[in-house]
Amino acid sequence: MTRLEIDPSNLHAARLTPPVSKSDAQRALVLAHLTGEHARVSLEGEPDAALPADVRTLRRGLAVLASADGSVQDIDCADGGAPFRLLLTQAAITPGAHVRFTGTPRLGERPHLPLLESLRATLGAHGLTLTEGTPWPLEVRSASGRCERPVFRVSSAQSSQYASSLLLGCAALSQREGRPWSVELEGTLTSAGYLDLTLDWTRRFGFEVSQSASRLTVEGRHPPRTLPSIPGDWSSLGYLVLLAWKTGSEVERADRASAHPDLAVLRIAGAAGIHAAESAPAVLRLSGSPARGLAASGAECPDLLPTLAALGLVLPAPSVFTDVGILRLKESDRLAGIRELVRQFGGESLLEGERLEVRGPARAPAYFEMDSRGDHRLAMSAATLAVLSGSRLTLEDPHCVEKSFPTFWAQLERLGVKLR
Repeated sequence: MTRLEIDPSNLHAARLTPPVSKSDAQRALVLAHLTGEHARVSLEGEPDAALPADVRTLRRGLAVLASADGSVQDIDCADGGAPFRLLLTQAAITPGAHVRFTGTPRLGERPHLPLLESLRATLGAHGLTLTEGTPWPLEVRSASGRCERPVFRVSSAQSSQYASSLLLGCAALSQREGRPWSVELEGTLTSAGYLDLTLDWTRRFGFEVSQSASRLTVEGRHPPRTLPSIPGDWSSLGYLVLLAWKTGSEVERADRASAHPDLAVLRIAGAAGIHAAESAPAVLRLSGSPARGLAASGAECPDLLPTLAALGLVLPAPSVFTDVGILRLKESDRLAGIRELVRQFGGESLLEGERLEVRGPARAPAYFEMDSRGDHRLAMSAATLAVLSGSRLTLEDPHCVEKSFPTFWAQLERLGVKLR
């Protein structure tokens, strides 16, 4: 296991750059695949190594589906929950697809059953077969023929990715068959902002989507003249804006018109007293002396909570996070990971049901350790805490940041952080 020593004792200002948005890129790439408009999706000229690993995984999977000919083909999703779920629906509806999905044990443990059940219920009578291993491989033979009722039904209480995956499937089927296709949502929708992001990109590609409280219907398509480029990733910007605040730096690619749910970091930090202002278009500077703790919900922005917990540990008042149970279902048990980070830093955490209160220590430690548990967000949150506090950190398994932010450690080095 690799250990990285992080020394933030000699910081200075710099210009910080996030990667392209993983969430935006994945939706745009699926839509480009199903419309045949790959050339119109710009990833800002990023070299392949700088793209989030999940984006590379999804792109490889889509290339496999583009060559479907009835023979069995393999797609390794590694630990990518979104790539797996998006690719699963596309494999189920791609004519001639016969795909064997594999992934990490942790990905196999994460909840996928509602999506599998929805696909079976609608397409099972039309040739779709889903053969599950324990947990891998998952073998998919696509459906054929025309469904009598063009509707998917799914519960999205555990993840909005089920609905996003099915909505993108509806776009493909509506375009192919020339008729409306719908997704009916059952029960409470969690992380609704990510489904809104899927809707936004689906409409940007020219699809007409009507919606009610519980039903989304793709009704047709008029190809747009232009498509926007993929914006900077607000999940990654969450770390960078806090680092910029600490060091007097600037952050670029920070589009405040983005539909990404993690743009909420500016509102949440602003309520505590850390304010953002544009120094140039999509370039932010942060300032302020916070006097309060944070308040945030996992139902709105679950991926931000580890980042916000790191900030909470250096604030003068406790921070409160609600709807935190969803964190147990991520790449690791992030709820346990956050509490371990708090403990290692010398703070206190109190968990009562779905409410987590975090309080920092009276004085930051000179040094602390953290095991990332192979989770990119825990790794980057711990490193952000080291910079915010001035504490040296020894981090286990730092390479997991490849999943979403391959150049994260290079950004820290721009600020004068010493890595060994």
